[in-house]
Amino acid sequence: MELTSYILNDIKPLNINSKISDLKLLFNQLTFSHIPIENDDHVFLGSFSETDIHCFDSDMPLSDYRYAIEGFFVREHNMWLDVLEAFAKNATNMIPVLNDKNDYLGYYELKDIISLFNNTPFFYEPGGILVIEKGINDYSFSQISQIIESNGGKLLGSFVSKMTADMVQVTLKIGNSGLNNIIQTFRRYSYDIISGHEEDSYIESLKERSDYLNKYLNM
Repeated sequence: MELTSYILNDIKPLNINSKISDLKLLFNQLTFSHIPIENDDHVFLGSFSETDIHCFDSDMPLSDYRYAIEGFFVREHNMWLDVLEAFAKNATNMIPVLNDKNDYLGYYELKDIISLFNNTPFFYEPGGILVIEKGINDYSFSQISQIIESNGGKLLGSFVSKMTADMVQVTLKIGNSGLNNIIQTFRRYSYDIISGHEEDSYIESLKERSDYLNKYLNM
């Protein structure tokens, strides 16, 4: 997935010797969480966060608050998953983009990268979403794929959506098949089903039997 066409350069980095008031004015005019900063030689230094500047003296230069500059960025050749990870790790809606010589090329905007993600088969292909859980040393993506495909399903995408010291959750997008048989097979292989965005007839059956038993006991 080609990202470089999404690099924007309408916002130039602010000079480190500019005043805090200049930075505050930019934040008031824009919807960005961060603004990139450069030195007199046009070398990228990092970005200031909007949440930090409220306690800064408006008449002071940015250089007096150099300690607050955040140094995150991505390279122009980084893949879109790496870029998404950078957005998440840095709690930002814009990411500066540098080339291998550390030249500032522009920035990515979060909504543009999200739109790319929304255009992947994981989202637009019809299918069911299944979240499974197993011990972190016991799960296997090859086994997960085999379970899905042996039940006539097609794996459209998967990712680890939660991880603890001993457990891992995997979110799956499955096409070409109802989820019920796949869910039952996962249970036989000791996977816990966290959620399934299709009817799980096994659970429904248990509920029906439980309701029937309650009615019988209450007669």
